[in-house]
Amino acid sequence: MSSEQSKEKLDRIVAQARRDREQREKGYREQALKLYPWVCGRCAREFTRENLRELTVHHRDHDHDNNPPDGSNWELLCIYCHDNEHSRHLDADAGYSSAETAANRASTYQPFGELADLLKQKK
Repeated sequence: MSSEQSKEKLDRIVAQARRDREQREKGYREQALKLYPWVCGRCAREFTRENLRELTVHHRDHDHDNNPPDGSNWELLCIYCHDNEHSRHLDADAGYSSAETAANRASTYQPFGELADLLKQKK
């Protein structure tokens, strides 16, 4: 198989995977929007047809293939709360507890830590 044929095959596989994902998402998104009120489950922001694209379906167990027809694995979240939820999940995977804040994880580097000593030497 030539390099060009390999690239075309890979392009077809990627395109098919994207179509499959979009089809899967379309199915559970439409179901979730029929089951639940158009309100973010975290911040309680309400949505209309005009801004509905900003309301996402969050999978509670983070498995996008787990889509029970009763919607028990779904939660409608605005894009901001959805991003926050996934950030918290990533932080937990990295070993941070939800009680830790960004300040607790901040860098300990002090760029001016030795400035006083340098100024004393200059005098």
